[in-house]
Formats: sequence, structure tokens, C-alpha cells
Amino acid sequence: MTVSAEPGASGAGTPQQPELKRVLGWKLLLLFIIGDILGTGVYALTGQVAGEVGGAAWLPFLIAFAVATLTAFSYLELVTKYPQAAGAALYVHKAFGIHFITFIVLFTVMCSGITSATTASRAFAVNMLTAFSGGDKPDTSSPALLFFAIAFLLVVMFINFRGVAEGVGTNVVLTLVELSGLLMVIFIGYWFIVGGNAEHWDAVVAFETPDDKNVFIAITAATSLAFFALVGFEDSVNMAEECKEPIRIFPKVMLSGLAITAVVYVLISICAVAIVPVGVLAESETPLVDVVQAAAPDFPIGDLLPWISMFAVANTALINMMMASRLLYGMAKQGVLPSFLAYVHPGRRTPVAGIIFTTVIALCLLVYVSADPDSSVVGLLGGTTALLLLAVFTVVNISVLVLRRKPVQHEHFRTRVPVAVLGAVTCGYLTLPFTGRDPEQYVIAGWLLLLGVILWALTYWHHKRRQIPEGHLEEVN
Repeated sequence: MTVSAEPGASGAGTPQQPELKRVLGWKLLLLFIIGDILGTGVYALTGQVAGEVGGAAWLPFLIAFAVATLTAFSYLELVTKYPQAAGAALYVHKAFGIHFITFIVLFTVMCSGITSATTASRAFAVNMLTAFSGGDKPDTSSPALLFFAIAFLLVVMFINFRGVAEGVGTNVVLTLVELSGLLMVIFIGYWFIVGGNAEHWDAVVAFETPDDKNVFIAITAATSLAFFALVGFEDSVNMAEECKEPIRIFPKVMLSGLAITAVVYVLISICAVAIVPVGVLAESETPLVDVVQAAAPDFPIGDLLPWISMFAVANTALINMMMASRLLYGMAKQGVLPSFLAYVHPGRRTPVAGIIFTTVIALCLLVYVSADPDSSVVGLLGGTTALLLLAVFTVVNISVLVLRRKPVQHEHFRTRVPVAVLGAVTCGYLTLPFTGRDPEQYVIAGWLLLLGVILWALTYWHHKRRQIPEGHLEEVN
């Protein structure tokens, strides 16, 4: 991925590249942000969050969105100050100018995409078997779940290899499908509640922590997990070069998108715990299907929702695997990873080496977490995704403070220093072990980043041996 100083800028001796076409107005950008945040998080993790805190499952989602909003102000200053693609890596490179730090941020973002897609593969398999069985949920230890999750990742790899039209129209359709399923759950759930049928309404404000865990620790652990919902948050700033008037529209659109999706998550989590017992939700990998089946057992939507869920999580997986493979390709092309990972198929014009490599990592993760029948695959991988994302958010909040020393000539959004500091502190705190996070999440994240460092070190050693200049990320003014 090229990190340049201004749109169209290039390094010495590099031919000038055309700018990306600016096609996104505020409506399409809003749909992109909403569609990117909604998906696997709400369809698969609502029950996991309820399992951490009990009926007050809406609170961790609300806190997660509040913390994300603090970081959104930092992103808004940076994206309007530097309206280019590359997101967090661009901002970190401009702030610190150290290639290795830029690489770590890029690789962390890539890993968050892989863990997110792997989470989605498991959710897809569960919803598929539920859909084909007419609503009967499969045994969570069933080998069929692992088989279909693997098959799903291979299908995603094939589609990724063939080349996927990432047109705005496609994103609009996928977003509307995701929203339709969620709106149906909200309508049916609250119709059931208003009718006086919600036996568990009192649970909405009750805390039930596992193993007598401290309530504060339980809330922070659930909030850390709920951050999986924000996995698409960083993606939106990568659309800056394709937006019309990004400096003007980005602040309102990003904050509106966060507000809309926060309302959806809170409404869904409230009706879920009011209708279905928390214990059932915590054990379920299809919590919204349980809600609809409990509220309207004779209504056909109960059979339709698993199909909609499949569509939503498939979209999440495909977008994230495309992002991960192209980030890997970009790093290899820039000389900070082995050059073979930059291989592009001559016929399909897709980064086939990056696609295969990221798919292999996803498959290894899936098999690893599925080996323990007592672990929650979705919760473990979703939590790892949130851990990686929170680490990136922390660095972005610090970067906005560092870049205050580097003014630009045009007007741009400015966040307040206390807001950026609070964003860095809260995001950093949620990455710490004593917040109740599953220690296995650090193991998975550590192995992924170690793999990246090993690849970087091998490339660095190879370049030194052959006296090739260090990875040629373009210099930033």
C-alpha cells in the first residue's frame, strides 16, 4: 500500500498515478458505513455479550459505541486533514515516519480482517445448517460446522481470486438486506414486548456475571467483545479518495452512521434479553433466530432469518478477506514483506499469492479454535478481532496529537485534545489483560503479529544481504 504525501504524489522516479474516481456522495457513504458496521457482530455476538453481563447486554454495546465515537473525532481530523486512502497506516506514517511501526499497524489491520472473516465463517456454517434444517440448530461440537466453515472460506477465496465487483450498487443491496433482517427482528420483538408477552423484561437492567466476576470487569470484558461490531469502522476512511467533498461530508456522515448503528445494536440487544433467557442467548450462535422463534413461532420470518444472516456474515467475510489480501499484496509490493506475496495472476489480475496466504492463516485459525469443544469459536475470534482493532484505535488517537505539530494549508475538522487523550486512554485500557479478556485472545493475536515480524525480518535480512534499499514506502512530508 502506498503512503504518499498528497493525492497523486509519488516518490522520486515514480510515474504519476491517476487519482481514484470520486463517486461517493453523502448518501452512498452513509450506506457504506452502516453496512460495514452491521453484519456478523449483531447477528452472531449478541448472545456472547449477554453471557458476560446478563440482561444488561445493551450497556456494553452503548459503551463500545461511545468509546468509538471518541476515536471517530480523531479519525475525522485525520481524514479531513489527509483525505487519502490507507487509513490508520497513513496517519501513523505521517506522525512517526518509522517504516516498522507503519508495517505493524498495517499488519494489525490485516489480521483484524482475517480474524473477522474467520468468525464470520463459523457464523455462516451455523446459520446455514439452521436454515437447511428448518430452524433446528446444529450441535456446536458437530464436525459438520467445521467442514462447512472451511468450505465457506475456500469459496470466499475462489470468489476473491476471480475478482469481485466492489461497486457501490452492490454495497447498497447488501446493506439493505442486512438492515431488512434487523428491522424485522426489531419489529417482531417489540410487537411481542408491547403485547405484554415478554416474560424476561425485568432482566434488561439486571447484571448476571459468570463465575461471580466483578460487575465492572464483566462490563469491560463485554465492551471489549462488543467492539467487534466496529470492525468496519476503520474501512470507511479508506474511501476518502473516492468521496465527493470528503472534508465537508465526512464528519456528519461518520457520526450519523455511528449513531444509527448504535441505536440498532441497543434495540436488538434489549429485545433479545427481554424475550429469550440470558442463559439460552449465551449458549447460542444464532441469537436473533432464537428471538424470532420465541416471539413469532408460527411466522415464516423465523425460517427466513437464518438465510438473511448467512448473507450478512458472508458479506462481512468477503469484504474483510479482500481487504486483508490486498493489504498483504501492498506490503509485499512496497518491499516490507517477501516479494512472492505480491504475485498477481496474469489472467485474473488479482493478488493470488496474498489471497492464498491470508486464506491459509484463516483456515489455521479456524481449525485451532475449533479443536477445543469447550471454547466459543465466535466469541474467541470476535474478541481477538476487537483486541487488534482497539490497539489500532489507540495508536490513531496518539497520532492525531503528534500531527498537531504538522499543520496543512486547507481547513479541516479539529477534535479537542482532551477528547483524543480520552480516546487513547479508553481504547488502550480495553486492550489490557485485567479487563476480563480471555487470555487466549492475546495468544492468537501474538502469534499473528509474530508471523508478520518474522516475514518482515526475513525481508529486511534479504534486502541487507543484496544491498537493496529498505522497503520503499513513499516518504511523507
